Amino acid sequence: MLYCYLRFTAFSPVVADFFYTNLNVKLMKKLLLFLAFFVLGASALMAQTRVITGTVTSSTPGEGTLPAVTVIVKGTAIGTSTDVNGRYSLSVPADATTLVFSFIGMKQQEVLIDGRSVVDVILESETVGLDEVVVTALGISREKKSLGYATQEVKGDVISTSKTANFMNNLSGKVSGVQIQRNQNLGGSTNVIVRGSKSLINSNQVLYVVDGVPINNQIGKYTDVGVTSSQAASGAGYDYGNAASDIDPENIESINILKGSAATALYGSRASAGVVMITTKKGKILGEGEKAPIGVSVSSGFTFGKIDKSTFVTYQDQYGAGYGYGDPPAFGSRTTSGSLTTDDPINDPLVRWVQTTEDASFGPAFDGQPVWGWYSVDPESPWYKQSKPWEFSKHGPITFYETPMTLTNTVAIDKATDFSSVRLSYTNYYTEGLLPNSSLKRNNVMLTGQWNVSKRLTVTGSANYIRQKGKGRNATGYNGNITTNFRQWQQTNLDFQDLKTAYELTQRNLTWNYNSALNYPLFSNNPYWDAYKNYETDSRNRFIGNASLNYKITDWLDLFGRVSADTYFELQEERRAVGSVSMRFGLANVPDRVTSGYIRRDNTFSEYNFDLMLKFNKKLGSSISINGVVGYNERRTNNTFFSNATNGGLKVPGVYSLQNTVSPLPLPLEVNQIVGVRSQYASVSIGYRDFLYLDGTFRNDYASTLPVDNNKYQYPSVTGAFLFSNILNKDWLSLGKLRLNYAQVGNLAGFDQLFDVYLANDPFVGANNQLPPSKRNPNLKNERTNSLEAGLEMSFFKYRLGFDLALYKTNSLDQIIPLTVSQTTGYQNIMINAGEIENKGIEFTVNANPVTMGAFRWDVGLNWSMNRNKVIALYPGITNLRLNSVNLQGGVTVNAEVGQPYGVIKGKDYTYDANGNKIIDAEDGRPILTTSAAIPIGNFTPDWNAGLNNTFSYKNLMLSFLIDMQKGGDIWSLDMYYGMYSGLYPETTFLNDLGNPVRDPIVWVDDDDHSKGYASTSGGYIIEGVNIVDGVSVPNTTRVDATNSDAFGAGIDPQKAFIYDAGYVKLREVVLSYTLPSKLLGKTFIKGASVSIIGSNLWIIHKNLPYADPESGMTAGNIQGYTTGSLPTTRDFSFNLKLNF
Repeated sequence: MLYCYLRFTAFSPVVADFFYTNLNVKLMKKLLLFLAFFVLGASALMAQTRVITGTVTSSTPGEGTLPAVTVIVKGTAIGTSTDVNGRYSLSVPADATTLVFSFIGMKQQEVLIDGRSVVDVILESETVGLDEVVVTALGISREKKSLGYATQEVKGDVISTSKTANFMNNLSGKVSGVQIQRNQNLGGSTNVIVRGSKSLINSNQVLYVVDGVPINNQIGKYTDVGVTSSQAASGAGYDYGNAASDIDPENIESINILKGSAATALYGSRASAGVVMITTKKGKILGEGEKAPIGVSVSSGFTFGKIDKSTFVTYQDQYGAGYGYGDPPAFGSRTTSGSLTTDDPINDPLVRWVQTTEDASFGPAFDGQPVWGWYSVDPESPWYKQSKPWEFSKHGPITFYETPMTLTNTVAIDKATDFSSVRLSYTNYYTEGLLPNSSLKRNNVMLTGQWNVSKRLTVTGSANYIRQKGKGRNATGYNGNITTNFRQWQQTNLDFQDLKTAYELTQRNLTWNYNSALNYPLFSNNPYWDAYKNYETDSRNRFIGNASLNYKITDWLDLFGRVSADTYFELQEERRAVGSVSMRFGLANVPDRVTSGYIRRDNTFSEYNFDLMLKFNKKLGSSISINGVVGYNERRTNNTFFSNATNGGLKVPGVYSLQNTVSPLPLPLEVNQIVGVRSQYASVSIGYRDFLYLDGTFRNDYASTLPVDNNKYQYPSVTGAFLFSNILNKDWLSLGKLRLNYAQVGNLAGFDQLFDVYLANDPFVGANNQLPPSKRNPNLKNERTNSLEAGLEMSFFKYRLGFDLALYKTNSLDQIIPLTVSQTTGYQNIMINAGEIENKGIEFTVNANPVTMGAFRWDVGLNWSMNRNKVIALYPGITNLRLNSVNLQGGVTVNAEVGQPYGVIKGKDYTYDANGNKIIDAEDGRPILTTSAAIPIGNFTPDWNAGLNNTFSYKNLMLSFLIDMQKGGDIWSLDMYYGMYSGLYPETTFLNDLGNPVRDPIVWVDDDDHSKGYASTSGGYIIEGVNIVDGVSVPNTTRVDATNSDAFGAGIDPQKAFIYDAGYVKLREVVLSYTLPSKLLGKTFIKGASVSIIGSNLWIIHKNLPYADPESGMTAGNIQGYTTGSLPTTRDFSFNLKLNF
């Protein structure tokens, strides 16, 4: 018997064209033939089905029948749910043997059909506590009630509901103690921090484990600790995403977040930042004699996005191009052909010209009169020698962006017998981004299987192949970033439809930002030239797989062996077409600015794990149970990275190859990392009378990255759980559990930290070498984290109300940090073990069912977490460590400072008098700033995070919405710092206290006697503060001249003025779904149908950061709290239709 599960979308003609244009045609033909075969097969066999009816009731007196009970045929997706009267009707295959009944707060039951047409069931309440099983470290399944540490599980359908390039985005606001910071970058990385940052300069990203096997989660390049030099200041940089996003959310059965060190200690030196345990979907072996048909499921989803305008610039609409210098700010003066002089003032006069060299909007006020500009320059321009009205743009930068669309298609086949199971799935993910010419394609094939070779021997395996191709990702950072120009350096008169037309007609870089000779771009390209010529491409081919054997020695002792592999090859290519703006582009050791170039990066990664475990689970009498594992792991990791770039530009335009270089190639950047770790570990859990549990774990790691004589480290943990509800035995108390634990985990030293090396310079006359900036240290130790945690879990009234409270404290010692040394040593710093960082916090989760009335149900979930982070110590005599090794544009730094939370943002501040008033210069009205740029002005660590989810269900209709919240944390905006200076924002065009335009010139009552004050027609503005006169603070009355860009932003204010609270309240997700009643489908071969509409990021209810999303950033990693040129956020809408055959 066959069944088919189909999910699709009713496509409009536009979407249909999008779909068929971008998917592999041959693949789709094969897929359609494949589907036709199974649908026809299902139709032909539908006569072999039979209908089973019944009623489900509660065993609890007075509760009666149960609505919304899930009823499925075991081993299939064929199912239904009970109606308001507890009745159900289900068409099942003729060879179906078992029905499975499940309901929240009730024990799941499997009932044999035994040829019956009526199957009534009585469900019993769960009275023993949380009998659910969760996956813990090493992939070991444990009863949640026995755990002595905090863990939180999220089901796979929650992860796959919204179609995004990174499944971790869908956890935002749903798990306490986990800070998830997403961004709008195409396929961009997601920053996931569990219970605060624990390492000063090493990675703070979580470890991802799939079916018990760790996988790689590199961020973009071969480093995952933060921003690259290109992203920071000097050139174009890209967020290539984090490698864990390769996991297909359609294959995820559940995710379990292991938060504390006690939960992760069995992973030893990799576990200090927390673990994301992913369990994938698999076929399930049936009971002896049971049968189930082949299962075929097909799903399809469509998503499109609309820009949230609160996250993009609102431009002032009164003034156009210029920096405002001149009295009044003037146009340029040229002939219609662009010449600065004329020999025929009558027939070829000098006319008004837009200042093409000035990438700001402090110029003349709009008057609607003719003006010539960039569009008049080129003979191929449709407006050659023509003028346009001087007016605010009708088609501003926001029209440059396109509507992002995503298509996801999944096919899965599964088959189960009473001795084996197999599942094969294929997912095609395709998305087009906000930028023109941007896309991301991902194909994911996964095969899992299990075979009971005998009653004692079981073989399992998994193979996952992922192929990803990206094109036209948005640049992040400062230079080379299109959106940086939109937010910081722009002319409000620019019409982007004209720029698009000019590029499409000429295929050349007809830019608005010409030099004074009007023959090459000065600072900015035509944005369409950037999108279609200066784009990047990237690809990754990855294989993740494992094979295992489990031999049951006795009924309580198993021998388990597993080998796993995670390997991929990644290629990144970046281009600058001949004719582009001159900028830094290439390797960091080649400082020359070029107008064209090509960069290539090859990244090859592989990790192999070999595990051997002895697992035991023994009952000692009627009171004591003991279970655990003793194991051995051997890990080998190899990462080879190669990068090079052309030198001096491209010799032949349009040919992107390292050989096509004007000057000789520089020496490439080459890295070959080979790391080995050997581990022994043990875990034992002792339970007493099902209410008292004591666990202990121990892991011993030998690491190749540490000195030979000091490369062994131990990581112990001990946990306890006390289920006092099983002693009190009260009807109103469904669960009561106390837990307490202590653990120690670590963070290894990075590769190549022990022995000194030389850096090879490009040979000028023979070979030459130099010392690296950092001296190695052969005595390094690993970082250590000591953790203490206590918790209380309680549920009441048959699980209708419950909470989980966790308190924790971690201290991370022996931090690996660079210590500055005298340059007479030949080095800038030496790597040492020093310093300590502390995290302590509270996590609180509440689940409630306030209302259950017949078929109506309302469920509420609330999670709230607060983490307090502090740098306890660095090295004696050192109180500050700068985290950004490269300079950030705008002059701010991100730091670890003793006594402060991790992530102190520093820059210049105002100066203040004793009463906290800003000190203003009485001569020009400008604030007096600190001379030091090392003043603390903010910190990116949030005060707390929370999520509130409400779910309403009535019969087959379900509505849920999630509100995601963050309080505090700071973010510094380079966009506002420069955008105010260039006059883009409305904050630079207000009416002053006299009612006059602030950009009007200063007017005195008497130009010769300023003591008479300002005329009533004066422009400028007064900064609130004081002048210091003879040591006395006097209110400031001096106006700032606001006729030019020096009046705002970087021209007058310190970095302190552009630090913003990064808190927010967001309507993160809304889901509306409807399942058709089975009785409507009873006479068809369709077994079930449902429709769903999902909205993501629908509304930023509150934020403090102007014109941008407070979650915006350049990439994941340690450098946060800094935004520049981020894409606007989109409101995303998804449509899904599901059919079961």
